[in-house]
Amino acid sequence: MTPETPAGFVFAIPPGLVLIATGFVLLAAQGTVRNALILLAPLVALALVWMLPEGGALTFQWLGYKLTPLRADALSRLFGTVFSIMTFAGGLFALRQERTTELAAAFVYAGGALSVVFAGDLITAFVFWEVMAIASTLVIWFAGTDGARKAGQRYVVIHLFGGVLLMAGIAAHLALGGDVSFGSLVESPAKWLILAGVLLNAGAPPLSAWLPDAYPEASWSGMVFLSAYTTKTAVYVLIRGFPGEPALIWLGLFMVFYGIVYAILENDMRRILAYSIINQVGFMVTAVGIGTPMALNGAAAHAFVHIIYKALLLMSAGSVLYMTGKRKCTDLGGLFRTMPLTTITGIIGALAISAFPLTSGFVAKSMISEGAGQEHMALVWFLLTAASAGVFLHAGIKFPWFVFFNRDSGLRPPDPPMSMRAALVLLSLLCVGIGVAPGLLYGLLPYAVDYAPYTPAHVVSQLQLLLFSGLAFFLLLGWLRRTETITLDADWFWRRLGPAAAASAFGGIASAAAALSDAVRRTVMGIVSAVYRHHGPGGILARAWPTGSMAFWATVMLAAYLFLYYF
Repeated sequence: MTPETPAGFVFAIPPGLVLIATGFVLLAAQGTVRNALILLAPLVALALVWMLPEGGALTFQWLGYKLTPLRADALSRLFGTVFSIMTFAGGLFALRQERTTELAAAFVYAGGALSVVFAGDLITAFVFWEVMAIASTLVIWFAGTDGARKAGQRYVVIHLFGGVLLMAGIAAHLALGGDVSFGSLVESPAKWLILAGVLLNAGAPPLSAWLPDAYPEASWSGMVFLSAYTTKTAVYVLIRGFPGEPALIWLGLFMVFYGIVYAILENDMRRILAYSIINQVGFMVTAVGIGTPMALNGAAAHAFVHIIYKALLLMSAGSVLYMTGKRKCTDLGGLFRTMPLTTITGIIGALAISAFPLTSGFVAKSMISEGAGQEHMALVWFLLTAASAGVFLHAGIKFPWFVFFNRDSGLRPPDPPMSMRAALVLLSLLCVGIGVAPGLLYGLLPYAVDYAPYTPAHVVSQLQLLLFSGLAFFLLLGWLRRTETITLDADWFWRRLGPAAAASAFGGIASAAAALSDAVRRTVMGIVSAVYRHHGPGGILARAWPTGSMAFWATVMLAAYLFLYYF
C-alpha cells in the first residue's frame, strides 16, 4: 500500500474523520468539554472542507486498485459545507440532550456522510455508506422507546439490504472492467444494481416507507440529524453517478406526489415532515434525470437549502415535542400564544419549503422547473408546478396551522431553552439570507449559473400559485381535519401482513407441535401398556411355568438349533 499526497497535503485532513473521531471522544466527555466538542468539531470540519486542495488530495494502492479516499471539487465542497453547517446547528439544538450516546452516534453518522461526498472511489464511498447505515440506526435506537427499538430493527434490515445491492453492483462493475474511480456510472453494465441501492437510501418506492416509519421514532433531537444526511448523500451520489438517467425523471415525479398525498393524510406532525422529505427529494431526483447543467445546479442547490429548512421545521416540531411530549396534530393547537419564537421560525421554514419569494426555497427549487422548461419538457414542467402547490398545502400551511394555530388545545408551554432557540434563529437567518442574496449559494454550485430568480413574471406567478393553494386549503379545511389514525402504504407488509403471517405461522407450528407431542405420548403409553401386559405381575411372561412345559420347550429349541447347525 503506497500512499501518495500532493504538495499541499498538510491541509488534506479528511473532515469526515474529524467528526467520526469526535463521536467516539464524546462517549467519554462530560459537561463543558462535551458541549465544546459538539460545537467546535463541525466548525473545524467546515474549515477543513475549504482547505482541501482541488482534486485528489490523498491516494493509495490497495489490492491493485488506486483508491482516492479524499477528493475535492465544487460539488463535494457544496455538500461538505452544508453537512458541516447542519452538524453545528444540530449539535447546538441538541446541547440539552442527556443521552450523549445519541450525540456520539449522530456525529459518526455526519462524519460518514462527509466521507462519502469526499470519496474519490467507489470502495471508499461504500465503506462510509455502511458507516452511515449503522450510525443512523443507533441514533434511532438511542431514543430509548419501544417504538424506536422496533423501528430501528426494521430500518437496519432495509438499509443493510440496500448496502448488499450497492456492494453487489460495485463488485459487478469492477469485475466487468469498470473503473474504481467515483464518476458517471450511466454506462456501467451494473448500473441498475448500484442505482437500486442508492435509490433505497433516497427514499424511492417501493421501500420508501422506511423513512416515515423510522425517523419520527427518534428523539426530539435525533430526527433533526436523520433528516439531513442519508437522503441527501443519496442525491449527491445520483448527481455524481447518474446525471441524465431518464428513468429518474418519472421516479422523481412519483416521489413528489407520493409524499404530498401521504403528508396530507397524516396526523403525526413529524410523520408529515418525514413524508415531506420524500416529496422534496423527488424534486431533486427529477432534476438529476433531466441532467442538464441548469437542472443539476437546481438539484444541488435544492439539496443545500432543503437540509437547512427541513432541519428548521423539524427543530420547530422537536421543540414542541420537547416542551409538550405530544406529536399528533389532534393533540396540539394554539401554541402560538406561549411559543412565539418557535411559531415564527416554524413559519419561516414552512415558507422556505413552499418556495415563497425572499426565502431559500424560491431561489433554488425554481431552477429545476427552469431546467425542464429549457429542455421543452412541458409535462414535466407542469407536474413540477402542480407539485409546488401541493407542497404549500401539506408543509407550508398544514403543519404550522394544526400545530400552532387552529383550535386551542389548552397547552401553554413556553419556548424551548436558549440553545434550542439559538439553533432555530440561526437556521431561520440562513433561510432568509439565501433567499435575499442567492448569489452566495449560486457561487458554490458545480456549474456556472446564468439564472435570475427575481423576475416579475416568476415572482407574480409563484405568489399566485401559493395564494391559490392557501385558498384551497381553507376551503377544504373540513376535509383536512386530522383524526387519530396512522397512514399505511408499503409498511402495511411489516405492520399488518408480517405480524399476521408470523402469528399464523407460529399458530400452525404450535398446532403441529401439539399434535406431534400427543402422538408421541400416545405411542409411548401404548408401548408401556404392552410391556406391562406381558411383563407385569399378571403378564404372561411373568407367570410361573410348570417344569414339564419348560423341559418340553427347551428340547424343542435344542432340536431346532441342531437342525439349523447341520443342514
